[in-house]
Amino acid sequence: MKENLHPTWFPEATVSCMSCGKSWKTGATVANLTTEICSNCHPFYTGEQRIIDTEGRVDTFLRRLQKRDDLRSKQEQARAAAKPNLELPLSELGLSQRHLTTLSEKGITTVQNFIEKIDESGDEGILTAGIGRQALAEIKKALRNKGYTVGAKAEEAAE
Repeated sequence: MKENLHPTWFPEATVSCMSCGKSWKTGATVANLTTEICSNCHPFYTGEQRIIDTEGRVDTFLRRLQKRDDLRSKQEQARAAAKPNLELPLSELGLSQRHLTTLSEKGITTVQNFIEKIDESGDEGILTAGIGRQALAEIKKALRNKGYTVGAKAEEAAE
């Protein structure tokens, strides 16, 4: 057998834990060993709910999570602020007086009434002698230009 091939063996090497300070003796190829965590303080053995984070990964993750939540809340606030007013009278859309009169006879005076009627019965619920398909298309176009979604239930069903 070759000489000086194997490392020096220390039968009484000291192992110490950096977390709890416990130390014990064992055999090893170095005289002193240190561990970050041992069986005395590891959550698996103690049953204690504790996060062991030596590199700061949990803190980094929590910061990223907080940033994401902040961004989402800002986006929701921006969407809520940009949401068009459903109580807007149809007269403010620049429709002709004949169309406004015909719609008001059917009880449709606001944008919300119009959208509900379209969602409830489709285009057929609006079409009458005073409002044809072309006029209906113009009204929908005016609403879309103002930022309203017209016929959302019909669009969802098509998808």
